Amino acid sequence: MSCHVRVINFLPRAHLPATRHREHSLARTATPPPLKGVRMSKFYARRRVSILAALTGLIASVALFNSPTASAALPTPVSAATARTYLASLTVATEDRTGYSRDLFPHWITQSGTCNTREVVLKRDGTNVVQDSACAATSGSWYSPYDGATWTAASDVDIDHLVPLAEAWDSGADSWTTSRRQAFANDLTRPQLIAVTDNVNQAKGDQDPATWMPSRTAYRCTYVRAWVQVKYYYGLSVDSAEKSALTSYLSSC
Repeated sequence: MSCHVRVINFLPRAHLPATRHREHSLARTATPPPLKGVRMSKFYARRRVSILAALTGLIASVALFNSPTASAALPTPVSAATARTYLASLTVATEDRTGYSRDLFPHWITQSGTCNTREVVLKRDGTNVVQDSACAATSGSWYSPYDGATWTAASDVDIDHLVPLAEAWDSGADSWTTSRRQAFANDLTRPQLIAVTDNVNQAKGDQDPATWMPSRTAYRCTYVRAWVQVKYYYGLSVDSAEKSALTSYLSSC
């Protein structure tokens, strides 16, 4: 008689899931936790980024504080095409200077703090302009686009009313209120005020483009575009010789 012996391996119950436990453990630790040095590097990298961002913001704030305001940015005249359209709509009329006085156009009024209109334009149009506590320019340089000259003393620079006050009076400003004439004489929004060589401004006087133009020919197109824009905005008229000259200059812009 043969005997069949069945051998049963008794494994402790606790051993059975051991393999699965190790697999799960390996799965969770397949990507090892960052080392302390790596964590510190990331911390300092983030810190450097934060510091750089803060410095950038500070620099931008300082630049904004020391820059002219948006309203004092040099206005760009309308395009030649737009100027031609504006010119075509202007009233043509003879000019009459009866009753004119420069005092009827209050100018160089206070714009901000202690700075008047002239001082704002000197700051805007100059390079490296330094002003004292009274807003007077003590140093800097100014390029005059009318004649191409550069000056290092504010006393050599005039602020030109591109459309002269007397010309405005002749063209319709005689019927304006004082407040409107003041706005015209201190206009920082339109291309009406510009820093130029003083004796060039004095030679121009109250002439219109029929009898005077900047000697620097490269600036003439800009000049007539600005002239027409200002006259159009303020509803001023032109005389026939003035319109003819403007038409001629604009045709070559």
